[in-house]
Amino acid sequence: MNYRHGFHAGNFADVLKHLALCELLRLLTAKDRKLFVLDTHAGAGGYDLGGSLAQRTREAEAGVAWLMAASRTGMPAAVTRYLAAVSAYDRKFGGAAGALRHYPGSPRLVRAGLRAGDRFVACELHPQDALALKREFAGDRAVEVREEDGYHAIKASLPPAERRGLVLIDPPFEATDEFDKLTRALRQGLRRFATGCYVVWYPIKDEAAVDGFVQTVASLKNLRLELRVAASGPGKLAACGLLVINPPWKFEEAMREALPWVAAQLGQGVSFSLSAGPATATAPA
Repeated sequence: MNYRHGFHAGNFADVLKHLALCELLRLLTAKDRKLFVLDTHAGAGGYDLGGSLAQRTREAEAGVAWLMAASRTGMPAAVTRYLAAVSAYDRKFGGAAGALRHYPGSPRLVRAGLRAGDRFVACELHPQDALALKREFAGDRAVEVREEDGYHAIKASLPPAERRGLVLIDPPFEATDEFDKLTRALRQGLRRFATGCYVVWYPIKDEAAVDGFVQTVASLKNLRLELRVAASGPGKLAACGLLVINPPWKFEEAMREALPWVAAQLGQGVSFSLSAGPATATAPA
């Protein structure tokens, strides 16, 4: 994949990833203990859906914008909260009612979900996006922006002093060996911080590569979410997944309610899958 997230902001992959992220943050901050969040491939922070990158592909129209226009009747609570977070970001930057213009990337959604005392490190290697990310959080002492390889940050940042953490790994998948790099980084993170919650996004273009990656964590407590849409053209991404290791209590329940509704709203031919690894539905510690 040749990837800059501005081209894909708000698409079906973002819907899956950010719906899950918002719910994870809600559940993890329910406990009265400090939380550390590491976003290894943070992107620019937020995106102008009317800008040149987003307008070139217009992928948000078949993703978040479609959900925003859906009837709220029967909408699962997790979806309602996700769309409320999107609307809040849009309003903050002057968006008009009924016309979504600004979409929050994962750093903005994380920041909105944190409490006083929680800590957030956002990494981005692309110089242009790293600069935009620094501007996005200028003066915000709760957010540390690093222009560095997010894989390296896993070793440098874990285990966190807080002893509770969420690690979001959302690589660009520009390199042909990305799954190998991802697997090595994930193993290293788990060795250093075995009890952390890890969220890994991946594209589904090579089914064998995806299956090989998933098998490396098959013995761990995990939840695998996937969403597939109709291909919009040759080479276009039409399926993606999210692997959540050590998901908090009630997360699986929320996703089992939300994903069927999301798939039904996104259109004919859209499908989802949800599979749980060992011991996923345990009570909270």
